[in-house]
Amino acid sequence: MAVDIVTFGCRLNAFEAEVMRREAEAAGLEDTIVINSCAVTNEAVAQARQSIRKLKRERPSARIVVTGCAAQTQAAMFADMAEVDRVLGNDDKMRPSAWQETRSALDLGAHEKVAVSDIMAIREMAPHLVDGYASGLPRVFVQVQNGCDHRCTFCIIPYGRGNSRSVPMGAVVEQVRTLAMRGHAEIVLTGVDLTSYGADLPGAPKLGLLTKQILRHVPELKRLRISSIDSIEADSDLLDAIADNPRLMPHLHLSLQSGDDMILKRMKRRHSRQDAIAFCDQVRRLRPDVVFGADIIAGFPTETDEMFSRSLDLVEECGLTFLHVFPYSPRPGTPAARMPQVAGGAIKERAKRLRAAGEAALRKRLQAEIGATREVLIESESQGRTEHYLPVAIAGECVGSVVSRKITGSDGERLTT
Repeated sequence: MAVDIVTFGCRLNAFEAEVMRREAEAAGLEDTIVINSCAVTNEAVAQARQSIRKLKRERPSARIVVTGCAAQTQAAMFADMAEVDRVLGNDDKMRPSAWQETRSALDLGAHEKVAVSDIMAIREMAPHLVDGYASGLPRVFVQVQNGCDHRCTFCIIPYGRGNSRSVPMGAVVEQVRTLAMRGHAEIVLTGVDLTSYGADLPGAPKLGLLTKQILRHVPELKRLRISSIDSIEADSDLLDAIADNPRLMPHLHLSLQSGDDMILKRMKRRHSRQDAIAFCDQVRRLRPDVVFGADIIAGFPTETDEMFSRSLDLVEECGLTFLHVFPYSPRPGTPAARMPQVAGGAIKERAKRLRAAGEAALRKRLQAEIGATREVLIESESQGRTEHYLPVAIAGECVGSVVSRKITGSDGERLTT
């Protein structure tokens, strides 16, 4: 066995896993398991620890390397685990030299486990061209940005990812072109704070310009999708692209977090409730069939029942279809962890109510699709996704192809044709 990557968390981690696999194998690592961890919640960290223990029981001979956001922010905790052989920093994991050093340390049985550099000292971002995606894989990710300059009071991620930095536009376009030429039908642009793209580059190009450049210079790309954005930072070029280019998918995932203005202020978010509603209304005028998803936190410190009800109401007022619900989890070292906390039972109940609202909104959207003709990207032998990222039960189609299908029904979870 060579290198196995176990990834937790976001799409960016999924992209970086491909880079790590390439670099670790090139360094000659063998019988090694790499845990690419997430730090966004306490549960995510606990899942990584449980996975480490389980994998070591199943494969006692394997060396275990832990990296990712949780490794960056809680390196000592992972180093104290007997099952762990090496802890590698979140920027270090992308460098070939770090994997060469890791192999040497593991082969020599070096006593020092931790190799975590100062993430806040990183100011530039080298493009990492991924050529390891399986041929014909329908949807692949391209990293265009990393880190975050904002300091939301609940979030530990800037300390795991560092400050915002961007991949130059030319390198992104070239990566997209390469992947499109290899037959990948849909490409997703991803980053930690995607709408901050370009602020650190010469001329400060924005995400909208990058999107237009990709669509203009890579005509062979069938579908372009954008991962989670901060709506308050969406620029005019991005809105133009949404309105005018059918190859840019009509599906946006928004980092909303709350529907109450006081909670948004205590979170140090930069938008208001009305900003969120106005943005959704504006985009819907530009692209009437657009579908929105959103992240919402249940039970943020000081949140009352009335404040929570405003988040619940936001599902309908913004017309959300996909809901990613986070029960609030205090992260050590963040300002929110020192605020008056909501009782755990109330947090669970609010999260349950939000998820139920999200499930109802999805069922409603699925029902509204009946009779429409959609372009379906075939993801597997049994499922595809429409332009709006809605799942479709489908069979007998070539994986990776895009087929036109009339929607005839819904089972409550997926569309049928």
